[in-house]
Amino acid sequence: MGTGRWLLLGLAVIALLLQGQLWVSNSGFSKTQGLRAAVAEQAAENQQLQQRNLALEAEVINLKQSLEAAEERARTDLGMIGPQETFYQVVPAVATPL
Repeated sequence: MGTGRWLLLGLAVIALLLQGQLWVSNSGFSKTQGLRAAVAEQAAENQQLQQRNLALEAEVINLKQSLEAAEERARTDLGMIGPQETFYQVVPAVATPL
């Protein structure tokens, strides 16, 4: 074998070692895939949060502009009753043992 062949063989071995390190090491391909998955997951979460924020923003605008919306919110969330309204509470019957 000539010197050129040894040099070519040495370079091929070095290239294989570098490729192996790229595919097998913790900082190589597997880490890149993990980071891509984390980015995709974060993007999906950001999309959900953006939709929630838009809904909350619309609700705030509605509450600022409409007295009826504020009254409805007071009834449902705080249990408030209007001056001309009557509150009825229905209590389920307790089952008696036989």
